[in-house]
Amino acid sequence: MNKLVVFAAGSAALIFSSVSALAIESNYHASSTSSADTVWGKVGDFCGIASWHPAVAKCELSHGKKIRTLSLKGGGTIVERLLKWNNKGKKYTYTIVSSPLPVTHYVSTISVSSKGTGSEVAWTGKYEAKKGTSDADAQKVIDGIYKAGVDALVQ
Repeated sequence: MNKLVVFAAGSAALIFSSVSALAIESNYHASSTSSADTVWGKVGDFCGIASWHPAVAKCELSHGKKIRTLSLKGGGTIVERLLKWNNKGKKYTYTIVSSPLPVTHYVSTISVSSKGTGSEVAWTGKYEAKKGTSDADAQKVIDGIYKAGVDALVQ
């Protein structure tokens, strides 16, 4: 009986540590006077990020358009994999496969919704800081990426 209690307690600790592993969250949203369909026309192209995000110089698709490789203007490459696509709901979710960013276990969703006669763009993500990086520093980087991208879209 004691072994069962110890096993259960250990399993619970493992579950709770896994849940808290993605402790950092970033969220940024902004409104646009353009319609949701117009903004989704830019966002909804998984590789279109190169045309609207100021940090991305080039995007290449591979693996049946499920993997995008982003070449950054300042140097560096980010490889991302599409996880979920909802064209009708105007959103998609993706994960980072490899990057120079100070984050790991990164999962993010970008969405566009109608707001009055315009729209709202929301970019959210959960992740953890890479070893050697503080949570605050990792969040500062991701928050900056989201803000720069969304602000460029809604201008």
